[in-house]
Amino acid sequence: MTTALLAGGGTAGHVNPLLALADHWRTAEPGVELLVLGTAEGLEARLVPDRGYELLTIPRVPFPRRLNRDAARFPARFRDAVRRTRAIIRDRAVDVVVGFGGYASAPAYVAARLEGIPIVAHEANARPGIANRLARWLGGRVAITFAGTPLRRARLVGMPLRPEISTLDRPAARAEALRHFGLAADRPVLLVTGGSTGAKRLNDTLTASAARVLGAGWQVLHITGSGRGGDDPGLVGYRTMPYCDRMDLAFSAADLVLCRAGSATVSELAALGLPSVLVPYAAGNGEQRLNARELVAAGGAVLVADAELTEQWVARELVPLLGRRGEIARMAAAAASVGRRDGDEALLALVREALAETRLG
Repeated sequence: MTTALLAGGGTAGHVNPLLALADHWRTAEPGVELLVLGTAEGLEARLVPDRGYELLTIPRVPFPRRLNRDAARFPARFRDAVRRTRAIIRDRAVDVVVGFGGYASAPAYVAARLEGIPIVAHEANARPGIANRLARWLGGRVAITFAGTPLRRARLVGMPLRPEISTLDRPAARAEALRHFGLAADRPVLLVTGGSTGAKRLNDTLTASAARVLGAGWQVLHITGSGRGGDDPGLVGYRTMPYCDRMDLAFSAADLVLCRAGSATVSELAALGLPSVLVPYAAGNGEQRLNARELVAAGGAVLVADAELTEQWVARELVPLLGRRGEIARMAAAAASVGRRDGDEALLALVREALAETRLG
């Protein structure tokens, strides 16, 4: 029986692909033992136990970005995290470490190398993070979501998607979705979302532009997040909610999506053939713009800089697009042309190769 340590966490971008692989692996091999390594502070502290997996925690040790007191403490704290992870690998007879980036992954990669077990890393973003670059340097196998991600000898597998997304039949679920959100069946739906935490720029601009969008003959399903603006404009056909735990139904209701360009979101849009207007997060290292590159180049999405998403842009660009239903249909087909739903299968195949090579060796 195989025992695997899946390392990652902190954000949904790290936790969700980890759980997608875990779900697929457990279905494919019911006897596999899957342990998850994370921190007590990240989303994994809630999501992993809720999904029925055992969570083992180590201290959160971020890589220092500048010379300060935390940088001075980093070497000792990192060594302690590696030591704790090596103990887990030994005590639980772990056969392979599969990492997804985030604070827990780097110590897991080093511990795996020191214990002589294989390393597999999945990089979600078009611009790789420090931890997964370390995995490559340590000799691990690396899987990437987007073509062109600069990691040598990486294998393109796409994004492991949640089963409720990878198996979704949008047309079949549309009637249920419209009923679930209280939307009319005779008008198209614009889905607006800034992710689980919301996006103030999207929220403020779209609520201020509500009358214009509704006047184009569309409805709006707006997932605002909490405390990021996006007050309900109180207009018929404009539905706001702070959080949505049925994104499968939200995607089934949508005819066009206005959203950020996180790697999971971009991958889900492509897999489902959903046309979109992508507004990359302006902060960070620019990875969201890179994540959007393939989908935009294929014609499945329109890219708008965060600072350009204003009421004037909505009136000048978005409202006319809403009137061009044929163009939106072509965008949908283009999005589907670069999408894939088998990221979990492709990543598991890479993990099995790593295990087979080690056992034969």
